[in-house]
Amino acid sequence: MITALIFGGGFGLAVAVVVYGLYPPKPSLAQAMSAMSAPTAPAPILASKSDGWVARAGAPLAGFLAGLGLPGARARKDLAVLERSTASHLAQKGMLAVLGLGAPLALAALLSAAGTPLGWLLPAWLSAAFAAAGFLAPDYIIRTEAAERRAEMTRALSAFLDLVTLSLAAGGGVEAALKEASLVGDGWAFVALRKALATAEISRVSPWQTLGQLGAELDVPALDQLAASLGLANSEGAKVRASLSAKAATLRAGALAEAEGQANAATERMSLPVVVMGLGFMIMIGYPAMAHVITGLPGH
Repeated sequence: MITALIFGGGFGLAVAVVVYGLYPPKPSLAQAMSAMSAPTAPAPILASKSDGWVARAGAPLAGFLAGLGLPGARARKDLAVLERSTASHLAQKGMLAVLGLGAPLALAALLSAAGTPLGWLLPAWLSAAFAAAGFLAPDYIIRTEAAERRAEMTRALSAFLDLVTLSLAAGGGVEAALKEASLVGDGWAFVALRKALATAEISRVSPWQTLGQLGAELDVPALDQLAASLGLANSEGAKVRASLSAKAATLRAGALAEAEGQANAATERMSLPVVVMGLGFMIMIGYPAMAHVITGLPGH
């Protein structure tokens, strides 16, 4: 009886999610007027890639989760770094949660039909755990991948500034130096820099403005600082080459310190397996002698 209630409740929830996704509630008049009067935000520099079958299959679930205010601001920035759409991310979260929720219940139903019932308590707990894991796993994955891309951008920016400094030393202008330096690399970071500079050229705005926009979208403080330095040099006549050289040196020092910290952390993580192996080796050596001593005592 309880199993039937769980299955019925899960089926009703699935139907409700599908209906909500297909027919979402319309915004109120106040929300529509507020959206119309809000200032238009600039178009993102890094466009999201086209959605695949996951986004299409999980569109009702994505609509339901979007109505709850998901994803958060942090997840949106991580998705912007990875050039993924929020619809695809929410669809993946919803589908994994539904699969995690239904898989243990389906297995329990099959085992019950085969004559070996598991009861309802264990499948219910497993369904809750798997659903939570499936719902949270995409957030953890994008957070890890976005952190790696931000670190890659910071390292590439150091090389980019060195190239800009060399171009300025050869007598080039700031905008020409930025464009020439961005054409050297072919990694993801240099492609993003080229897109930012191309957006500035098409929109007829200063390149440091779009570089600052890119830094805000990717949440990379080094890009914001570079844009501020270039803007200050343009407005106040500061020494651009010296400022960029100092910035590149600072980025290299920060990258070196981060690499040393990661190496120290890896060394500390390796200490535990070494201690366990040494302890096991000592037990393997000492056990025969201890067993011989114990068996040689009177009464054994």
